[in-house]
Amino acid sequence: QVQLVESGGGLVQAGGSLRLSCAGSGRTFSSDTMGWFRQAPGKEREFVAQISWSGGSTYYADFVKGRFTISRDNAKNTVFLQMDSLKPEDTAVYYCAATIAGLYKSWGQGTQVTVSS
Repeated sequence: QVQLVESGGGLVQAGGSLRLSCAGSGRTFSSDTMGWFRQAPGKEREFVAQISWSGGSTYYADFVKGRFTISRDNAKNTVFLQMDSLKPEDTAVYYCAATIAGLYKSWGQGTQVTVSS
């Protein structure tokens, strides 16, 4: 099971950008698809984006399409989430996750993203 740690969160104004990173332990991920999720206070965790091992297949939640871009660098065991045109409603703790046998089983501890209006 891969261990994950997120970084890159912070405070930005609406319309600004952040790039989140998720570093995995070891030389390879023990997973196929990697994903980003987020959770705002008092709300359920929700899916944001995912990317296949090769990077050839990506999928985004409707509310981030055209604004967020997921990518990965397998040589560095790292997945990224480039977030542009941020909105206050994007404020949440963002988590990266790795699939195990097709299911998201390995989770990072999260990084806070705060977007001010």
